Amino acid sequence: MRRAATIAALLVASVALLAACGEKPQTNAEGVKVDATPWSGTGDKANTGSAFTAAGWQPGDKKAWDQQLKTRAQNGQNDYVRDN
Repeated sequence: MRRAATIAALLVASVALLAACGEKPQTNAEGVKVDATPWSGTGDKANTGSAFTAAGWQPGDKKAWDQQLKTRAQNGQNDYVRDN
């Protein structure tokens, strides 16, 4: 009785181990998708549909985008210049 239980346990363990070998490869059928540049924006040139856009910023304005990132880093993440 004990031998049958051991054999059954080994059989179940071997089936579980072999189940991992049947995984299908995870490939992207469409190929690599390239993201747009961050400063290109998500909407039209008037920027009418985005609630997450800084006031006055226009899509495609890389200089203004870089300046906004510098300002946010300086004002929001630098504890030495933050008002207490």
